[in-house]
Amino acid sequence: MGLDVGTTKVCAVIGERNENGDLEITGVGLSPSTGLRKGVVVNIEATLRSVSQAIEAAEMRSGREVRACWTGIGGSHIEGILSRGVVTVAGKTRSETREIGQDDINRVLGVARGIVIPLDRQILTVIPQSYIVDGQKGIRDPLDMIGMRLESEVHIITCSSTSAGNLVKCVNRAGFMVNDLILQPLASGRAVLTEEERDMGVALVDLGGGTTDLLVYCDGSACFIATVPAGGAQVTSDISILNHISIENAEKIKLEAGCCWDGQLEDDADVIVPGVGSRPPQAIPRSHILAVIRPRMEEIFKMVKEHLDTLVLPRPLGGGLVLTGGGALLPGTVELAQEIFSLPVRTGFPLGVDGLSGEFASPLYAAAIGLVLEGGDRELKGAERGETRSRDKGQADLFGKLKEWLSKEFF
Repeated sequence: MGLDVGTTKVCAVIGERNENGDLEITGVGLSPSTGLRKGVVVNIEATLRSVSQAIEAAEMRSGREVRACWTGIGGSHIEGILSRGVVTVAGKTRSETREIGQDDINRVLGVARGIVIPLDRQILTVIPQSYIVDGQKGIRDPLDMIGMRLESEVHIITCSSTSAGNLVKCVNRAGFMVNDLILQPLASGRAVLTEEERDMGVALVDLGGGTTDLLVYCDGSACFIATVPAGGAQVTSDISILNHISIENAEKIKLEAGCCWDGQLEDDADVIVPGVGSRPPQAIPRSHILAVIRPRMEEIFKMVKEHLDTLVLPRPLGGGLVLTGGGALLPGTVELAQEIFSLPVRTGFPLGVDGLSGEFASPLYAAAIGLVLEGGDRELKGAERGETRSRDKGQADLFGKLKEWLSKEFF
């Protein structure tokens, strides 16, 4: 199960492996989120209620009961650090031909992640950028190569320990175990990007409710991450404030009649909005809604572009820009992004997943589906290495202690 805990929604997705070994989505659950702000938990009780509701809905659809999940984490507290590690390739004798093994790769990655970080932060993930073998640069996988000196260039993603702890606590109090925390933009990229786009270089823009995440891929690996503290919730708030209507009605107008590009405005029909209190309903032209939404979306995209403009990349982003998240469903976002970024732009829908109906094959569910795919990959790799999942290990330890106690007391 993948659990995407966002500012405006909590999404749970359950997947099962079919007879061919492919992941198939069998259950999806969605619930409103009221306990987060800018991607950070600010109300534990409200968040755990949202988590419980989303997971229960997914369980009802799939007909399965789950106990653990792969949980996404994001927000403005996420930071990336570049680091480098160097090791000597292991060999029995000085004259022996030294072949790089998995242990050598693990050692050099361990050296690279051995950096000093503040006490209030923790390492979320380490993303290898490239390897250098005896001065030869640009190696993506050095396994089985011959060399004496192995270097690694890595991108270390860190997060606030407090934010991560509160998120895990919410899921645990809802009655579920967190297998691991996975960076939400990485999960979204896993679901919507093709391998060709990653190799050519691509910028993924995840338009969430409270924040907008930017993740840049270069030569097949993630090389830059940034978060803009604005998202779809700010668009809804603008509509609410400027038209003197409730947040609920503003969200409904945004979803049903909103757009951010003039070419998408086929007619300027009025939208009837219920009045607040005893006030009569009011009619709002669609052109007026466009005039409210477009400036905010331009502001969000320009803040993302400021981050992109600071990057020094080895080559242009051949894969262009991919928009995903709930905000990508707003009509006109692709056209507006093309104008601002001067890059090819497309909307990112989940790719290569079985069992998705038209309703759920949407950018809205990209992060949660990506969490299922990433979690499934990690479980397969763990099984190949003979690792025991933490939940199973915990159960085994519990039964072992119980058996030992019974033996002492009754036998």
